[in-house]
Amino acid sequence: MAQILKVFHLPQQHGVAQVQIGRRRVEAGLHTQRAARLQGLREARLQILFADDFRETFSEIRQLFGNGSKGHFTIVNMKAIYLMSLLIPLASAQSLTDRFFDDYYFPFNPTAATAAGIHKFDGQLEDYSKAGVDARVAKLKQFEAEFAKVPAEPDRDLVLNTIRANLLQLETVRSFERNPDIYSSGISSSAFTIMSRTFAPPETRMRSLIDRERKMPQVLAAARVNLKNPPKIYTEIAIQQVPGIVSFFQKDVPLAFKSVTDAKLLAEFRTANNAVIKALQDYQTYLKTDVLPRSNGDFRLGAETYTKKLLYEEMVDIPLDRLLQIGYADLRANQKKYRETGLLIDKTKTPQQILAEAVKDHPTPDKLLGEFRNTLGGLRDFINAHKLVTIPSPVLPMLEETPPFMRALTTASMDTPGPYEAVAKEAYFNVQFPVRDQVPGAYLQYLFHSKNYPHLLRCLSLR
Repeated sequence: MAQILKVFHLPQQHGVAQVQIGRRRVEAGLHTQRAARLQGLREARLQILFADDFRETFSEIRQLFGNGSKGHFTIVNMKAIYLMSLLIPLASAQSLTDRFFDDYYFPFNPTAATAAGIHKFDGQLEDYSKAGVDARVAKLKQFEAEFAKVPAEPDRDLVLNTIRANLLQLETVRSFERNPDIYSSGISSSAFTIMSRTFAPPETRMRSLIDRERKMPQVLAAARVNLKNPPKIYTEIAIQQVPGIVSFFQKDVPLAFKSVTDAKLLAEFRTANNAVIKALQDYQTYLKTDVLPRSNGDFRLGAETYTKKLLYEEMVDIPLDRLLQIGYADLRANQKKYRETGLLIDKTKTPQQILAEAVKDHPTPDKLLGEFRNTLGGLRDFINAHKLVTIPSPVLPMLEETPPFMRALTTASMDTPGPYEAVAKEAYFNVQFPVRDQVPGAYLQYLFHSKNYPHLLRCLSLR
């Protein structure tokens, strides 16, 4: 607001400057930028500012405030006031979105905050206890009621569906009772977000990591209280993951801070890190001897819950039977193309035989990552040469092996810097062989949405 007043030479002590929008970040023209990205508001603003009858409107307002003899109320100034009046409703709605992130999303999800580039929560860890779950549910229901009162529009619908998806997960699916992996892999992810990007000096990040690691044994203790009757496959996946996670804390985490020389800090880190390793080893034994024998739960969600999950998470309201029809039709079309391609290669062999021969053609294990790094540059050159799509940046993502806590269920993923990350801008392409495409797919999505959707809500939702 101060910038708008300054641009149009309207004294800040004037009454109009006392208009309170109710959110500190509305100041300094932030919502002017956001408003410009909302087509409807932009059109309304232009219609008002350039309407033929604006002088008539101006004349009426001047009668209310005086004749403008002091030069405060000119046509230009009145247009500024009109612009502010348009921004006030937008700011009110945006204030609710800001409160959602400030009061719920970041405080309750400190790992996500770190990934987004918000570093005030770097020393904190998610509360996995039942009391923590109940607090989440209460806060989400509070915001659900508030957003339900806001007129429907895309961004509001996006937040409201996110809230309802979280409530469905916590109240109906109840993964905190059914999935042992969310605890062990969850704390690994919390460490990984601190160590993977150099957003601060290593000593600063190590202090944050120590704070988080000191809370990690409590997470694994909460798992022993929360887990009820997991599906057997969920417990088996968790057991499969734990050895890699233990190795991650034993080797990868210390290696990430090899430049730290502060003896006292290193001693604190070793103590905290060793406690996490011991807690994970105990957790693995607990899963094998206690949880696995009683893991008789059903992994199926059921039609009603799955329908809601699709609606809230993907905004897909197509009936399930129609979705199956679409999926099978696409599968048959791909199978047809698969057979046709096989005939072009060798008419005497089946597609399965051709594939079996093709998978034998690969580098040795120690050269796989290096070969794939070379492939990325070739893919970029091919895309540019054939003008398939414009790549906004010549910088390729850095190719890395998939972190241990993601390997059981992930073949490849993009790890891009958060929308608020101002220092560490590295983008990582995590791979586990065999891999699916990530260039131009997910990396292009990151490049385009970080350039075209610079405000918080869209960037976080598109990650």
